[in-house]
Amino acid sequence: MSQASSVSTAGDPAREPLTRRDALQGRRSDRAALDAILAAVLARIDANLAVFTDAFPAPSSVDGVYPAIDNIEWTNGFWTGMLWLAYEVSGQERYRQAAERQVRSFKDRVDRRINVDHHDLGFLYSLSCVAAYKLTGDLEARDAALAAARLLLARYLPQAGIIQAWGDLSDPDQAGRMIIDCNLNLPLLYWASQVTGDRDFADAADRHIAQAARYIVRPDSSTFHTFFMDPVSGAPRVGKTHQGFSDSSCWARGQAWGISGFPLVHRYKADPSLLDLSARLANYYLNRLPSDLICCWDLVFTGLPHERDSSAAAIAACGLLELARGLPLSDPDRAAYEGAALATVETLGARYMLPPGAPGTGVLDHAVYHMPNRVGVDEACIWGDYFFLEALVRLTRVWEPYW
Repeated sequence: MSQASSVSTAGDPAREPLTRRDALQGRRSDRAALDAILAAVLARIDANLAVFTDAFPAPSSVDGVYPAIDNIEWTNGFWTGMLWLAYEVSGQERYRQAAERQVRSFKDRVDRRINVDHHDLGFLYSLSCVAAYKLTGDLEARDAALAAARLLLARYLPQAGIIQAWGDLSDPDQAGRMIIDCNLNLPLLYWASQVTGDRDFADAADRHIAQAARYIVRPDSSTFHTFFMDPVSGAPRVGKTHQGFSDSSCWARGQAWGISGFPLVHRYKADPSLLDLSARLANYYLNRLPSDLICCWDLVFTGLPHERDSSAAAIAACGLLELARGLPLSDPDRAAYEGAALATVETLGARYMLPPGAPGTGVLDHAVYHMPNRVGVDEACIWGDYFFLEALVRLTRVWEPYW
């Protein structure tokens, strides 16, 4: 596989000025308050262990409670990732034991090819099996993650330079579709390249992130949810939405995936333009938030009566912290990104957490799974719960990502 070109391109737009910089960069964390929120999340995990050790939460809740499902959805890794985070911060064996039982399920899933014909293998296997290998040296988990990485690599379309998101690779209606979410799946390929020494994994990820930067990010630093490339000629075709308000709007969770994904890739591919791109997306996002910094489900909306998406806000908080970690201290917006992440997490903890309830109760209320299909609207979404916990860990500890 040929070496991918750099993400950088001549004439990239400048960062939109951050209108709330002064208000955000002066925030200071209250460690006791953050620890109290973290303890509440761990208590919720404890309350749900009996339900979700041999089963998994559905992607979104029903009246605040997650139905139990088998290991069949693209979202199953988020709960296992929460278990690993809980184990890391507490040292309690009950979390490790539950996570390890789930890792065996992920090994079975990839062996039996259960719903693995899509790009979300990074969401599934980075937070379950890669985490297990990094934390415990579990060789069976490593092998399962490598098998998933090979399946992900098989979705790489060399002429288009992308990993096709979903759909039969031979289906012309789905062919050549990449989506912004895939930024978070690429670390699985980079990890596999490091573990095996096989450059094909990293080359495919390099090429995909360059195409995402070029075509999914618009000139104004908003993003398409999905973009189609011609899989034969490699020519760009059209940008569309799948879960946003319109093809020309900016789906909030997609923007958050971009803010997070570009700097996570920077950990593997030290290209400064990835950080600049994330900063451009971050400023666009932050300048379009309601006063409490919890985004509406699409950034074309900036307040009521439109539904908030706490899950997108949690993803963005992690992305802002990852971005700030990579930027130089001299960057004019760096402290504001840290302040925005802190303010987001504090607000989520104070106003968006579900009260204790039946086993299976989620952590964050007021999330949105799929607004056009009216699925998981004003509910808990398991990725929101995961990223909320990850953000709390990032704010209170020195932590190495599973990504």
